[in-house]
Amino acid sequence: MSSCAKTYEGVAALARASARRFSPPPGLPAFFALTDPQRTPDPVALARRLPHGSGLVLRHFGLPGLMDLAPALARIARQRKLLLLIANDPGLALQVRAGGVHWPEAEAGRAAYWARRMPHWRMTASAHGPRTLRRKLPVHACFLSPVFESDSPSAGPAVDPVLSRRWARASASPVYALGGVDTKTLKELDRTVFSGACAVSAKTVGRPAEKADELDSLIREEAER
Repeated sequence: MSSCAKTYEGVAALARASARRFSPPPGLPAFFALTDPQRTPDPVALARRLPHGSGLVLRHFGLPGLMDLAPALARIARQRKLLLLIANDPGLALQVRAGGVHWPEAEAGRAAYWARRMPHWRMTASAHGPRTLRRKLPVHACFLSPVFESDSPSAGPAVDPVLSRRWARASASPVYALGGVDTKTLKELDRTVFSGACAVSAKTVGRPAEKADELDSLIREEAER
């Protein structure tokens, strides 16, 4: 199995584990997969592997090749009952009839206009601290990151576990954990505080050989369910 295929299967397994662990808000899945040009170079393959009812956030970063995939992702989302959100691009979300928009923290204020214009959309926003979480934004959930240590080049220092629970408990919106979520750290998330989890790739812990063995085991376990 290629490294990309393992990543997508690992994310799908994490989605199933999240669905078993969390009780998400009405209209939202327990798990969102976020695309990344480097770590998930084939979003279509990822979408096809996600369990029915999962969430998918297309982050195209203005790259034409990724933007062009939006119609195909929207078709797969309708077929598999995925909630497709387009990151920071309501125009593209309208064009492909996506389920809504995910807003970067700096753009979260734009949600108010689109909540009025598209009241049936589901919208989420990134949050990296308590200030955004406390804002009464017209979004259905916030993605708090990084909750755990992450391999992502763009991730900052992980939020202290005690602080992350405190911030999530005081949040004006339901909170999903993002950053460093894997098969072990998922079990550390307080299901009474967090509404779900997000991931870009299925990070596992241990030495390289152990990582491969653990992910292979997880994939086999999920395939047998």
